[in-house]
Amino acid sequence: MSLKKRLIAVFCILAMTGAAAFLAVPAQQSLEPAPQNILKTKPTITLWYTDEAMGDYLSSVALDYLESCDIRVLPVLVSGLDYLEAIHDASMGNTDGSGGNAPDLYLISNDSLEKAYLAGLAQEIQTDGIVSDGGVLTSERFPEAALNAVTYQGKRVAFPLYYETSALVYNETYLQQAAREMGVAEDTLIPRTIEDILSFADAYNAPETVEAVFKWDVSDIFYNYFFAGHYISVGGPCGDDESRIDIYNREAVTGLKAYQDLNQFFSIDAETSSYEAVVQDFLDGKLVFTVATTDMLGRVEKARAEGTFPYEYGVAALPDISAQTRSGGLSVTYALAINGYSTQKGMASDFALFLLDQDVSKMYARTGRLSAQNKALPDVPGAEGFSAEYAKSVPMPKLMSTENFWVWMEVAYTRIWQGENVSDILKALSEQIMTQVTGSPYEETEYIEVPEASTQQDEAE
Repeated sequence: MSLKKRLIAVFCILAMTGAAAFLAVPAQQSLEPAPQNILKTKPTITLWYTDEAMGDYLSSVALDYLESCDIRVLPVLVSGLDYLEAIHDASMGNTDGSGGNAPDLYLISNDSLEKAYLAGLAQEIQTDGIVSDGGVLTSERFPEAALNAVTYQGKRVAFPLYYETSALVYNETYLQQAAREMGVAEDTLIPRTIEDILSFADAYNAPETVEAVFKWDVSDIFYNYFFAGHYISVGGPCGDDESRIDIYNREAVTGLKAYQDLNQFFSIDAETSSYEAVVQDFLDGKLVFTVATTDMLGRVEKARAEGTFPYEYGVAALPDISAQTRSGGLSVTYALAINGYSTQKGMASDFALFLLDQDVSKMYARTGRLSAQNKALPDVPGAEGFSAEYAKSVPMPKLMSTENFWVWMEVAYTRIWQGENVSDILKALSEQIMTQVTGSPYEETEYIEVPEASTQQDEAE
């Protein structure tokens, strides 16, 4: 998946141009108001979503809910363009004059929750008419990353359903072969740090099929962010606090210096780099390690079924930069928000809880999406690795005041990869963001010298 595509969607939401979104509805659904006799016989709630892959699954769960609770749920696939604006307009009856198709609940990425909450389109979770999550949003059921993702100003404002994050994906067959040749246990070759990858590359007797030990998309911040992500804060743990922004610090400079140093070991052109090309190289057996998102699981399984990927594979946590410098990957959580303008909030909350109680294996089988919950994982190799990485990931922040951060950060990473001074780039980025947030010119008072030692030297010391 590309962060650029998500950012374009988010910026379109923030633009609030006044144009109603085009509603793309599955064949089995209709935007026309339901016949009056149906509405009289069955209580009905409407669920909006933008991820086409969720369609069949949501319809299936809606049928189960109808049989269980005698309440009809109408899932409606909607364009992601101007999504929140479309929800607002439908809630106000401004889409086609009917107002009959406004969602009672909807799926939304966590980075848009501040916008939704302040617009009245999301509210603190309530069940039975009181502030409550039905005892569902607990640390026993969800990792901290999921709970932080749906928290705004101390309030839980949505139910986490599924997520996207990146992790280290490796060709296990190659590691097994290397372990036998080196006379070591296979698990010792799964890298815990970037230094481990470099050491492996030095010692590895690669077969002819392998073109690179480690390759990833250096053009997309979603696959790069982990080099400094543990030390950069944009809004604190929940991404909602303007007083907790820390971009320019010694640890982040150190992590990005190590990132820059990798260019001399793994020459990757940022101008031509793409996630699709990296995935295909991995599927063709040309790579030992890569950084990928959860879609890789389905792609590998499909290739194995077709006989084009004759290997075993595994998923591990993103490697730390060194023994002293930790990594921190990025995640997006897709959550169910209850429309603050709905007159059927109780039924909407009840269905959200019903949806969370479904077998997560069925959701993955129908959608390819991994549940945000801690409970049983789908029976697919690598799911546990992604789940573990998600649990320690950094959720996308919600702050509207830092809306340009990801575009600027991606540009900064590209310039750093191409050899520009790490400290200068990160300092300028911090000043740019803080000026935007505070509304006044901001200048960092301390200049951080770029460490001269490479990752290898750090480890040696």
